[in-house]
Amino acid sequence: MQQEPDSPEHHRRRSEFIRELVQRPLVQRSINNYCRQATPRTIVQFWHDLGQLPPDVEECVRSWTVWGTSGFKHRLFDERTAGAFISHSLGARHKQAFERCYHPAMQADYFRLCYVLVEGGIYVDADDVCVGNEIGWLAEDWRLKLQPLCYDIATGKMVKPAVFLRAEAYDPSWIFYFNNNPLIAGPGHPIIEHALSQATRRLEIAGKDELSRDPDCDRTRESFEVGLRSWHEDQRRYREWCSYIGRLGCPGSFALVVELPQRCEELSII
Repeated sequence: MQQEPDSPEHHRRRSEFIRELVQRPLVQRSINNYCRQATPRTIVQFWHDLGQLPPDVEECVRSWTVWGTSGFKHRLFDERTAGAFISHSLGARHKQAFERCYHPAMQADYFRLCYVLVEGGIYVDADDVCVGNEIGWLAEDWRLKLQPLCYDIATGKMVKPAVFLRAEAYDPSWIFYFNNNPLIAGPGHPIIEHALSQATRRLEIAGKDELSRDPDCDRTRESFEVGLRSWHEDQRRYREWCSYIGRLGCPGSFALVVELPQRCEELSII
């Protein structure tokens, strides 16, 4: 019997699928010239009302603008300019879906999918501080780069990557999931495309009560993980996806690997 999308079993299967991905052995894969294309060196951020940008958030944003001296472009959108970008790039349907995101966090989650699909780049939340001294490697190729996380329900604490990324590491109280911040990929990445399609559809069919029940449980963010998981659960779509990747000659854009620890042990690549 098919599980309901928000059932405990559904969430358990999603966690298990992500655990399998992030604990796979690191394998060097050959990729073709298409996948070797660099991700645009653009840092993208969103704050719903730039006229009321808090000083501490402004300080965070400045930590990213300094990369302009290293060849990175910085773009900061608000609700109005993000809506205009979506309308111009993707059309009325996506603009209407964006307008259904009543909460700024939902707007940010939906906008990042739209922007990265169309333009590619490095999306980072506006209230995050850049503490690294080198970010150029994040844009070296077209592949999708994500941060896997693991939360321990029993202790109420996050599990360290050095622990949960080990092969066979497991506890029944652990929940594996992907953070959608940062979100890094070249333009037109099929996983981003599918995640945006899922988010758009769910925004269209959700009632007002469902959209507003909990701003911290954003349906757009959940749809990002749904977009990743659904290839595993839908074998027909999975085969189509593998065929598509095969035509690209780019298997490395799907298989998730864990980046070298000396660079960033928490970042994974699809």
